[in-house]
Amino acid sequence: MNQGENRTGLEIAVIGMAGRFPGAKNIAEFWDNLKNGEESISFFTAEELREGGIQDEVLNDPTYVRAKGALDEVEYFDPGFFGYSPREAELMDPQLRVLHECAWQAVECAGYNSDNYPHPIGLYVGSASNLPWIARSLMGKNAGAEQYDAISLNDRDFLSTRISYKLNLKGPSFTVQTACSTSLVAIHLAVQGLLSGECDMALAGGISITLPKKAGYYYHQGMIHSPDGHCRAFDALAQGTVRGDGVGIVVLKRLEDALADGDTIHAV
Repeated sequence: MNQGENRTGLEIAVIGMAGRFPGAKNIAEFWDNLKNGEESISFFTAEELREGGIQDEVLNDPTYVRAKGALDEVEYFDPGFFGYSPREAELMDPQLRVLHECAWQAVECAGYNSDNYPHPIGLYVGSASNLPWIARSLMGKNAGAEQYDAISLNDRDFLSTRISYKLNLKGPSFTVQTACSTSLVAIHLAVQGLLSGECDMALAGGISITLPKKAGYYYHQGMIHSPDGHCRAFDALAQGTVRGDGVGIVVLKRLEDALADGDTIHAV
């Protein structure tokens, strides 16, 4: 980009990113899958689904499709790295665990350390609802302190501020929930925060991990789900979508600042 060419001062640069998707542990693998036309939807056997707690009554239903875009290795987490105890990690919503990891990876991808960055970094993220996990975490927690710990490690209200605290992000911290547009709205709000001067760097994105990992869905004619577990986007044979897990975060900066700081600019 030529210096000053058609610039208005409102441009935002993407200087880092991190993500995990079905069949891809990072952005590079995800891009390779896209280039090669790889289908990353998993199809499960009846035995695999039974292991995940799916009942035979469900498996025998002809409208139950045994497919999902499943995310691998969501059970792994280094609690000490982020200042948690093993017990806290055990209670924590898997979405919160993975979001900690990807937020840290995104900042590292941008070439920064949030502990010593001298300007405020904002965080704008959202997640899917994970009611079964919350119910499991609260089970048997009768003491007030136990219930509080379980709720604060699972309720979406604490999502962004908890990560901001653990990663020492001192800018605005917003948990965004707007259904299917959550990640896009989070990016929109991050851009507003940068342009208004509320922060000088911003992380924005979202996550969805639903449990059990190995599960299917019911197909109903006229609804959004595919009858055969295949998603054929932009195709004349498209019949619907397939449930899937994933997480993505971008690191944003005002373009003029990114140029001045010598950042790697992936997009504007």
